[in-house]
Amino acid sequence: MSRKFYLISPAPDAPSYTDIEAMREITGRPTAHIVALALPTVAAMVPDDFEIILCDECVTPIDFDSGADYIGLTAMVSNWRRASEIAGKFRRRGKTVIIGGPHASLRPEVVRPCCDILVRGELENIADELFADLRSGEWKPEYIGTAIDLSHSPKPRLDLYPNDRALSGALQISRGCPFQCEFCDVIQYQGRKQRHKTIPQVIAELEQLRDVGYGYVFLVDDNLTAHRKRAKALLRVIRDWNDRQVKKITFATQVSIEAAGDDELLRLLAEAGIVEVFVGIETPNAESLEDVKKQQNNKYNLTEHIERFVKAGIAVIGGMIVGFDADRSDIFEKQFEFAMSLPVPIFTANVLYAPESTPLYARLKREGRIHDNDSDRPLTLCGTNIVPKHMTREELQDGLMWLCNKLYSPRAFEKRLRRVAGMIGKRPDRQKTGAVPGRTVLRPVDHEYSALLRKLPRLGLAEAAMALRFLLYVFRHPRAAGIVIRYLAFYVQVRHMYNRERFWHPELARQENPAIEATELALAS
Repeated sequence: MSRKFYLISPAPDAPSYTDIEAMREITGRPTAHIVALALPTVAAMVPDDFEIILCDECVTPIDFDSGADYIGLTAMVSNWRRASEIAGKFRRRGKTVIIGGPHASLRPEVVRPCCDILVRGELENIADELFADLRSGEWKPEYIGTAIDLSHSPKPRLDLYPNDRALSGALQISRGCPFQCEFCDVIQYQGRKQRHKTIPQVIAELEQLRDVGYGYVFLVDDNLTAHRKRAKALLRVIRDWNDRQVKKITFATQVSIEAAGDDELLRLLAEAGIVEVFVGIETPNAESLEDVKKQQNNKYNLTEHIERFVKAGIAVIGGMIVGFDADRSDIFEKQFEFAMSLPVPIFTANVLYAPESTPLYARLKREGRIHDNDSDRPLTLCGTNIVPKHMTREELQDGLMWLCNKLYSPRAFEKRLRRVAGMIGKRPDRQKTGAVPGRTVLRPVDHEYSALLRKLPRLGLAEAAMALRFLLYVFRHPRAAGIVIRYLAFYVQVRHMYNRERFWHPELARQENPAIEATELALAS
């Protein structure tokens, strides 16, 4: 008798910078920012005699009346509250609930009471045992996997995922990160020894992503370029594969700042089709970086290295954090002035948070500076479980609100985007599609994302004026159209998220600051 397995990726507990709920207002259709890769990855390990159904709650409502024998949930810190709610509803219906994912591995004592079966660690080397036990109905309450050789990780079952409703495909090339940032929990469950898929595996997954229609793919590695020699070899293969495609794929990924110091690596990133990287800039405060063991950022001139990415044709999204021990009340203005010196249109600004499994949590716990009651609350922009050293939590939260309103005031954002468009959008190797060279066919969901621009003039008079100026700008510089459209749409979704969180205060955004001069917004390039 066939067993039925219903595998769910719960929606996030709170909006984030990748929140695209604004699209639903325009299209009436739900959309995922990126494929929930855990779903098709686990599905690839499910035996053929099981019937499996995938549900990404960002796209598809959960069927609580499902006839499935087993309910699987993948839990992260960002969706744990929702995951526990879903688990409770199914258990009250008499279903057997299985929970795995990073949160199950990092906080098993919290997840254990909410499920029948707890899966810790990586699934690949325990999948046969788990599904054999599920088949027989004689399962154990806990299964613990270990770090695997990624050459044994199967190709994800993307054929089971609603790819037409995801803006970006996803591909995991490696697990782990060699750095030891005190606030990061990635190395706590994936390790500091980075493990890699083989090049044939990567190409097979690329071809699958191409075949199901993706033209934009996020390489979900936490640090793609940590091992330079291996990264360069891989990028050459991806470049050559991409060159053979009629419709090329472009990529985004995550790298650390030192990658910009290697000219060959920068060139290969661009040649492979990587048009955007997320870089954890965090702060210009060297003392803060030293405190949290992110010393690698202190080894380089952050401004020069960010500019090197952009001059190579690769846009940067910058991670920004406030609330480090060395931060005082002037950190917010310093962060703003630093941000305005960079060719970076989008910053993900957040308050420092200490996940329970991290060295940061352990250190602050010893110092009596952890609010444990806040550790299981949804991770909102201002949400933190730490007690700041040189300000109150209210001052930290108010400071972040001020900073975000300043960063995304129309004048500030326009200044940064114009600079990036001037450095990247006018490059001779850019086609009229701008940020997506070689890509000529867009899917309906991609057009829907561009339609976010219709919301821009509705945000206010200053936003409407900015939209008009950029319309004139791309008329004069058509090669810049793609990058301008992409980041204006991103701006709309950030503002939508701020409004949902009651975080946007126009009076803050309108305050004058010498870092922005009206003359810099002249229509002439």
